[in-house]
Amino acid sequence: MPRTHSAQPSPAGPVRPTPAARTTLRPAAVTVDGGFWHDRRATNARVSLPQGPDLLESAGNLHNLRLAAGTAEGTFRGAYPFVDTDVYKWLEAASWHLAQGPDEALAAEVARIVTLVADAQQPDGYLNTWFQLVKGGERYQDLRWGHELYCAGHLIQAAVAHHRSTGRPELLAVAERFADHIDSVFGLPGSGRPVDGVDGHPEVETALVELYRETGERRYLDLAGYFVDRHGHGLLGGEAYCQDRVPLRAATNVEGHAVRQLYLLAAAADLATETGDAELRAAGERLWHAMTTTKTHLTGGLGAHHDREDFGDPYELPNERAYCETCAAIASVQWSWRMALLTGEARYSDLIERTLYNGFLAGVSLDGERWLYVNPLQVRDGHTDTGGDQSARRTRWFRCACCPPNVMRLLASLEHYLASGDEQGLQIHQFVTGTYATDRIRVRAETDYPWHGTIAFTVEETPSDGPWTLSLRIPEWCREFRVRCGAQTYDSPVDDGWLRLSRTWAPGDLVVLELALEPRLTAADPRVDAVRGCVAIERGPLVHCLEQVDHPGGGLDDIVLDPSRPLAVKHRPDLLGGVSTVVAAGRRRRLPDRGWWPYAPADEASAQPGDEPVELTAIPYHVWANREDGSMRVWLPTS
Repeated sequence: MPRTHSAQPSPAGPVRPTPAARTTLRPAAVTVDGGFWHDRRATNARVSLPQGPDLLESAGNLHNLRLAAGTAEGTFRGAYPFVDTDVYKWLEAASWHLAQGPDEALAAEVARIVTLVADAQQPDGYLNTWFQLVKGGERYQDLRWGHELYCAGHLIQAAVAHHRSTGRPELLAVAERFADHIDSVFGLPGSGRPVDGVDGHPEVETALVELYRETGERRYLDLAGYFVDRHGHGLLGGEAYCQDRVPLRAATNVEGHAVRQLYLLAAAADLATETGDAELRAAGERLWHAMTTTKTHLTGGLGAHHDREDFGDPYELPNERAYCETCAAIASVQWSWRMALLTGEARYSDLIERTLYNGFLAGVSLDGERWLYVNPLQVRDGHTDTGGDQSARRTRWFRCACCPPNVMRLLASLEHYLASGDEQGLQIHQFVTGTYATDRIRVRAETDYPWHGTIAFTVEETPSDGPWTLSLRIPEWCREFRVRCGAQTYDSPVDDGWLRLSRTWAPGDLVVLELALEPRLTAADPRVDAVRGCVAIERGPLVHCLEQVDHPGGGLDDIVLDPSRPLAVKHRPDLLGGVSTVVAAGRRRRLPDRGWWPYAPADEASAQPGDEPVELTAIPYHVWANREDGSMRVWLPTS
């Protein structure tokens, strides 16, 4: 008999706390219908998403599901045991897109693939094509590398998205059967369940919380809590890589594989939200602070090491060998949003903004067809890699294709990470053209952000029974701003990142926020050895970089920036789909030829007379690698 699912609050996004959740803020409904993010999401919908099924077919993912269902012949295809997740992330992305309006072709593809998934599921609820086809049905014998629960987590998230977006029950029924199976297998010693263990790649934990939110079934929330708390107890050999060295509640810094760490922390934030667990909340606040102060790149990118895709030591933030996996940027946004809702603090949305516009968005090309798995902050002259996983060249697809469908699902669901509401009113976390709404308030915004700093808000619907507060996040990078309501200029103080405007509003009231977007030079903490003596160019939320294609006459290794000269903004509708560049003064150094040995006494090592002045064109980091291959750098040495 099908289950009846309890009513849930709206809007129906990826994070939907229950009515009883101990959260400070709740997601608000946002419609993005113009401007920067509308354009990037349109490319996602028009180009990236429709290509998904063909790419999944050519890579073998859908073939494996047919084999598991017994409707095809052949052998398993794919380099890794977790290729099912690429299907599930695409399904989630497509489902969030379908929530925005009818798309008959995409809906038909979703229905076809949902049927494939359902047919591949075994009678007791288990589903993993690698273990069904390659390992002879062996289950849960390789939790460190097998990723069975990781795959289950992405399936559950896809099912929740599908149900919330379309109302259809088929995929949710698959997810519930799998979750019930997992609940019958995993538990503490003495619980009557045969396996006490965790997956080497956290993911199922936060998915189970959202399944609880969708169905009202408390067992899923308790199972998520079991998995979160069993990490760090040596069940996987005690390695930091798979979040097994120290229990999360006792951890003092982020460590190990960056994506695994961040998915686990997102689940901890979900659990703290639903249960009021103060210790988990404190751990999240402590670890977020440790991450941002010592292990986060200027772009919001995370992960210092190509080897094992992990965090490095504090202040170990290399440039050309920065890993900054696109999936880690996505996980960072997901975790920070949960912390923003839980605490109400603006700093989490400051990091979301930085990550969205830089570390995340660089992961997909402007045409929506090519991808970056890693996002370095420097590519040297003569760089020779030709694409693929861990490459600094955009690639059509990957052997480990976790990042492309992950980008698709965040872009498709982006409106759910932009605003919140509470009893006091509406909080606007990110600036877009569109509408922001709670159950009683609707505000319209018009802006050309991030190219210009003016955002105009018009109140369209408002309660008639008294005042409420419109809270605008003033970004951490912003040093000067002005806000007007009609002829009145507000001088309200900024309270922990929020400008709170409280009054009795009327339809038609206009609030104009003007953020100064002057370009600026940024220096790193002196403990970051890799960029000591360098600066970066920023403007508003955008980190900028130099590309070799804009600086003929050589690469970028011999260029220095002159910090004494002013920076200028040049709007370039002809460049990279229309961007604003920052123009700076610099020099191309005339470096001595030292023969076979590149080292010299310090007093002889400076550049020689004859340096050439050069105008530097800094483009937004998120559009690099969209033209010809060549060198790139964010951090620039100064003269």
